Amino acid sequence: MIDELDARLIALLADEPRIGVLECSRRLSVARGTVQARLDRLQQRGVIRGFGPEVDPAALGYQVTAFVTLEIRQAGGHDSVAARLAAIPEVIEVHTITGGGDMLCRIVGRGNQDLQRVIDLIVDVEGVHRTSTVIALATPVHQRTLPLVHAAVRQ
Repeated sequence: MIDELDARLIALLADEPRIGVLECSRRLSVARGTVQARLDRLQQRGVIRGFGPEVDPAALGYQVTAFVTLEIRQAGGHDSVAARLAAIPEVIEVHTITGGGDMLCRIVGRGNQDLQRVIDLIVDVEGVHRTSTVIALATPVHQRTLPLVHAAVRQ
């Protein structure tokens, strides 16, 4: 798992993603080598997946977010459908799920008409049997992981 220093390091990087290792060590009052070793370990374990920019689809003109539940033909499996969905730029997340559907996609569109175009692309994917779409009206809680980091330390 992670400890308090790991959590503080992750929180610092989340707040200031462009901060350097030396500055991290100064702010956390630990040696530079300790910070580097912690970062390396957290990356190797998959806790930290990257340091890239967080891009807001709405700022790029994709004003509408929707969630599409897919029922797929079981013969082809999830992997082939997921690979085809990955070729659609507006499909920004795909999950295999339990319940009434087989896969859940988060998609974006520039407006309702564009969203319909994206849905039509998804429906045309080989292996997709049926879809159901809900449009997000607002996002009161954005994707977040820092509360999980702090909870993991307490366990």
